[in-house]
Amino acid sequence: MTEVLLATGNSHKLQEFEAILGHIFRFLSLKDFPDLPDIEETGQTFTENAIIKAETLSLYTGKDAIADDSGLVVEALDGQPGVHSARYAGKHGDDAGNRKLLLDNLSGVSLRSAYFECVIARARPGQETIFFSGRLMGKIGYAEEGENGFGYDSVFIPDGYSVTLAQLCPKDKNAISHRKLAIDQLLQSINHSG
Repeated sequence: MTEVLLATGNSHKLQEFEAILGHIFRFLSLKDFPDLPDIEETGQTFTENAIIKAETLSLYTGKDAIADDSGLVVEALDGQPGVHSARYAGKHGDDAGNRKLLLDNLSGVSLRSAYFECVIARARPGQETIFFSGRLMGKIGYAEEGENGFGYDSVFIPDGYSVTLAQLCPKDKNAISHRKLAIDQLLQSINHSG
């Protein structure tokens, strides 16, 4: 089984990747490489950030590396929080603060269409970096609902559903998520070329 470094220290994200690709890859995470330098996500797009992370990790470790960058894009907020989704409220990883700020910024706004976007980059030593993207369309609810998931899941209602992602069981969420859509493209590439 191929060993791949996944550019995350987030256990939720690691679990999502393992659930979908665990039969192909044995995933390592950033926790397995505590001496790696912090990677600055200086890109202006999800694609740029995913490539920066994957290529940097592959260069430092000599391993196959997969990185994703993802976030929430809200039409009424001119695309915010976008690439700043994890630090929307100012502190990286403050999920509760991010959701509160989002709901506050949408107070009184009726147009609540939004989408989650995920871009996955795969960098391998001596090979060109490839990337794949997926989008989950939906809208922002008016209050947090549900206990599952993380990030903005408790305020995001996917198209075709009347509940938030956080109200779905993990298996159902993983079946429709933006990350799953991007991973499916990655999987097709692996099955096609190895």
